[in-house]
Amino acid sequence: MTTMTGHCLCGAVQFEADDVETDHHACHCGMCRRWSGGGPFLTAAVRSVRFASQDWLGRYASSDWAERGFCRACGTTLFYWLRPTDTFMVSVGAFADQSPFRLVREIFIDHKPPGYAFSGDHPRVTEAEVFAEHGVAP
Repeated sequence: MTTMTGHCLCGAVQFEADDVETDHHACHCGMCRRWSGGGPFLTAAVRSVRFASQDWLGRYASSDWAERGFCRACGTTLFYWLRPTDTFMVSVGAFADQSPFRLVREIFIDHKPPGYAFSGDHPRVTEAEVFAEHGVAP
């Protein structure tokens, strides 16, 4: 795990994240697919994230237990924040250097549409298993 930097498409939102887990996962839930344009949301857990400015950072409470962050100028998907555990999952695509990342887990696999699939031998976890793991109710 390491410190990494990143930014949105237009550069209005810039961040630095500590203890970035380069082993990341893909979320296939309906909200993530809608939010990311129809495909899975690829995210990496970080211990903390600092934004250079809050001016263009938008937040949306997508459920009772989570918020989603985005750039209000260009719309870039930036993070998912799980309130009960204070866990930030940052979009892999927002990091300046994406080369260290590797897919190690898929979640909400029971919601994945048939139009795409990732290869590899990694865990594929259902909605019920994810909610049980994080101690939240659907």
